[in-house]
Amino acid sequence: MVALDPDPSLWTRIFIVAPLVVVGTREGRDDYDLAPKHMATPLGWTGLFGFSCNPAHATYRNVREHGAFTVSYPRPEQVVVTSLTATPRSSDHEATPGLISLPTLPAEVVEGRVLRDARLVLECRVEQILDGLDDASFVIGRIVAARARPEALRTTGIDDEEVLRRDPPLAFLPPDRYASVCQSHPFPFPAGFNR
Repeated sequence: MVALDPDPSLWTRIFIVAPLVVVGTREGRDDYDLAPKHMATPLGWTGLFGFSCNPAHATYRNVREHGAFTVSYPRPEQVVVTSLTATPRSSDHEATPGLISLPTLPAEVVEGRVLRDARLVLECRVEQILDGLDDASFVIGRIVAARARPEALRTTGIDDEEVLRRDPPLAFLPPDRYASVCQSHPFPFPAGFNR
């Protein structure tokens, strides 16, 4: 084993697998913001979802102001669209032209936008924000609505491998690579295992 410094460079030295999502927030009175996130995850089994965010970013300010956010899980074909959500904002904080032209739909329960044709869409109301995590905060929301593409759903009678071939999840390999997950294997849980 090679010793690694436990500083921020740790995550640039070895690949880990993370989801790649686009978080949407309402901004001001009439605008919306979209931002890619990879430090994002379900929290337990009861409908909580969280993501890491820098408090200096618009996403954080918007979540604080409006108390809601959306999460879009893009498909591999949407990598360019997902990348465009990282377009730097202008200095006057006006809506970024690149964001305005992205294919989105309005959220159904909270005020926000989601990526059109995403694999999975979540709408969340903020439950808690954990500040003071060095230069990050962690936003936790309760899922109040969820929708998925039919092709992405696991259903009886269709093998899981077929589901992955039909609609593969998009994975992020920080700091700058992505992958399409189209093959998997059953995990060998021991007898009697419970979650």
